[in-house]
Amino acid sequence: MDTNRYTRGQETLSSIHGSIGEGVMDALKDIAPDLARYIIEFPYGDIYSRGVLSLKEREIATIASLTTLGNATTELRAHIQGGLNVGCSRGEIVEVILQMAVFAGFPAAINAILVAKDVFAELDKKQAASNNKTN
Repeated sequence: MDTNRYTRGQETLSSIHGSIGEGVMDALKDIAPDLARYIIEFPYGDIYSRGVLSLKEREIATIASLTTLGNATTELRAHIQGGLNVGCSRGEIVEVILQMAVFAGFPAAINAILVAKDVFAELDKKQAASNNKTN
């Protein structure tokens, strides 16, 4: 294992997904530890950390790609949250998904919009609960 790639990948994963990303990797370690390591090293250690595109630009591209796949709901959910974490607005995420209707069709865009709607609702619920605790 290349510790530089792995360390860089963990740092990038954490900056996008926070502890949620670590939880996913932990869930894979008992059944497919190599898959968890590959995810950390290649996408996050090699690609996401290249510096040519910002993390925000990379998340926009990832959200668009996952929308067009139409069958990666779990990953789309994680990357919508990741996009918000690195500075994407809700409007930007909706606009990216809307544009994918042109290339992937309306069913893929509708599925992705419903995932985004759920993510936004969960965030609103957490924010309301947090506000109630501080008041």
